[in-house]
Amino acid sequence: MKKFMKGLLATTMVFAMMTSLVGCGGGSEAEAPADETETLVMATNAAFPPYEFYEGDTIVGIDAEIAAAIAEKLGMEFAIEDMEFDAIIPAVTSGKASFGMAGMTVTEERLQSVDFSDSYAKGVQVVIVKEGSAITSVDDLFAEGASNVIGVQTGTTGDLYATWDIEDMELGTVERFNKGADAVLALTQDKVDCVVIDNEPAKEFVAANEGLTILDTAYAEEDYAICFAKDSELTEKVNGALQELIADGTVQAIIDKYISAE
Repeated sequence: MKKFMKGLLATTMVFAMMTSLVGCGGGSEAEAPADETETLVMATNAAFPPYEFYEGDTIVGIDAEIAAAIAEKLGMEFAIEDMEFDAIIPAVTSGKASFGMAGMTVTEERLQSVDFSDSYAKGVQVVIVKEGSAITSVDDLFAEGASNVIGVQTGTTGDLYATWDIEDMELGTVERFNKGADAVLALTQDKVDCVVIDNEPAKEFVAANEGLTILDTAYAEEDYAICFAKDSELTEKVNGALQELIADGTVQAIIDKYISAE
């Protein structure tokens, strides 16, 4: 079924001491293998709490901590590059980043460009509306004669779903924003009728903006995974480390740190 995700700001965070930051394939031919084995560069869009977001000048969150734990397990240094969501896959395929991790789901379209790890977390796409909205359930978006304006973050699963389900079916139009927060701001200003976005950042946005609410019905459920360049040697190594971290409870502990049970 349809699943997805996010993409160029160049803000870099280094979690371990390193003498230079070189992407996979950077440097001379003699230097490349050493750099490739010593440094993991994660491409992300740090505007997706609680998976990746800024605390001061530092990028934190579920994805950031899981990736740092993977690097530690592999004995590698770790860095994060923040960019627009739709620039992540190009950064990975070009070798500017080792992998992409940004609440990203697997889609057939993405599989044409990248490989994915096993899933490490579940995401739920939801719909944010203003209190008292005529949109009271997800079904209202697909009702005959519907003509809503849907706000989304460019390149995300919400963008894909709204495009496929609503815009392509001529049931409304999609307004795309570089950040989820910008889409939510447009909702508060009545520039869009609703916002389709992941449930966890949705809860953050609703808590920060009075008069907004999340519809009870989920739009879609999806599994998050890490993307790699096609046939990358890192895929098996990182996936192996990820599975160990899942098995020993590290991944769940990180998720629980940021998402409290309800």
